[in-house]
Amino acid sequence: MKINNLEKFLKKIRSGDTALGAVITCRDISIAELAADAGFDFLWLDLEHSPLTLADAMNASVAVRGTDCALFVRVPWNENYLLKPVLDLAPAGVIIPMILNADDARAAVRACRYPADGGERGFALRRQNRYGADPWMEYLEQSVREPLVILQIEHCQAVENLDSILGVPGIDSLCIGPADLSSSFGKTLQFDDPEIENAVRTICRKAEKAGVPVGGFCSDSRYWSRFPLAWKAVGSDSGILFDAFRSKIAENRDLHCAVPSALRKS
Repeated sequence: MKINNLEKFLKKIRSGDTALGAVITCRDISIAELAADAGFDFLWLDLEHSPLTLADAMNASVAVRGTDCALFVRVPWNENYLLKPVLDLAPAGVIIPMILNADDARAAVRACRYPADGGERGFALRRQNRYGADPWMEYLEQSVREPLVILQIEHCQAVENLDSILGVPGIDSLCIGPADLSSSFGKTLQFDDPEIENAVRTICRKAEKAGVPVGGFCSDSRYWSRFPLAWKAVGSDSGILFDAFRSKIAENRDLHCAVPSALRKS
């Protein structure tokens, strides 16, 4: 769908390149706009762990429309009523957290597709068909494939149940949640631990075998370069800004000139 740049995102990952993105948590939509104009392939708008609202998601969708950047929205939980209004914004993908088993996966897919395609999504056309600019049937044909249904794998139970999860039709991508995943093993943020690294490799290997691309939150570039991921969120807006501010302060501390003695307080 042209309105959400999904085709550009898919072209990127299908070419063998890794799509790069950032997590958006700040309510000023200019941050989403400038991140998209900076050249990110996608933005991950986070409605789970931020003060962002549905209205903010709508504004961000409009802000990035004229760029080459696809917009993903992470909903707070795997519930139909939380997904429904987000789907009506026509995002390129929805990220659905804490998928633990095949039943969770089936519920997520059903919520994202219309009854004719085996789902339970309701009709309320607005932005999805460009407010009526696109014919109904043309939109419905696209809705079989859009948005991407991205399931977040962030618990040891999900890793144990991965074969059955990947056996559910309609899954478009997996998203690794490294912090929660490590915590579920009792090894919070110990990403170099062999058990955690093996879990990540298991996710990548089984998803590749099933033909499902994998992405995730990958702020440590060196660590995540070990794994064959199709897309990476390389940081959050607040984290990237904080690092940039710190770097700018350090740069100018190193280059500062001494304050003239006449201006110094005694």
